[in-house]
Amino acid sequence: MRITEQSIGQGEAKGPRARVRGREAVAELPAVRDAGELAEFLDRIAEKEPDRERIMFICIGTDRSTGDAFGPLLGSLLKEQGWKHVIGTLEEPCDAHAVEGAVREAIALQGSGRLTIVAVDACLGKPQSVGGFIAWEGPLQPGAATGGRRLPAVGDYSIAGVVNQNGVKAYGMLQTTSLHLVMGMAKQAAAAIRGAWLAEAQNG
Repeated sequence: MRITEQSIGQGEAKGPRARVRGREAVAELPAVRDAGELAEFLDRIAEKEPDRERIMFICIGTDRSTGDAFGPLLGSLLKEQGWKHVIGTLEEPCDAHAVEGAVREAIALQGSGRLTIVAVDACLGKPQSVGGFIAWEGPLQPGAATGGRRLPAVGDYSIAGVVNQNGVKAYGMLQTTSLHLVMGMAKQAAAAIRGAWLAEAQNG
């Protein structure tokens, strides 16, 4: 699954806010963040929900495409860190075949108030955005720009890793994305997540 930088904010009302210009609503896209800014975003989540046991990560993607492996790579790193609630790893990807069931399970847990859900997916974007992260409070629409079956939005918070630039042949862009880049991004995100809750535990 992948989304595009342009498609973010075009989904559910709970997503990024829209500002009104005249009579036309214009989606306000979240800014692309570097690793330090992503860490600050995660720090705010950890302040609101410091209990690691109440955090679930939905890491969407597949291990069969380098660009789309951002989610599973991050999921595997989070598992290694000891996070209890992680859906989507290299061993068990939350890909097109598994994402619908995972999303529905997560929504049920989210609705019950038992867990705070952070949804993660790969993203194609502008050339200058590649290697950055788009993060916002609100749900993520899995595969928003794949043209396939529309899946329910999921997440109290969302993170999209901009793994490559968007283009006419988006699928090809994902297949030819640098694995080195994607692994580096996954490690940056995992370090930011670990640091956010470690700092909160020390402060607590």
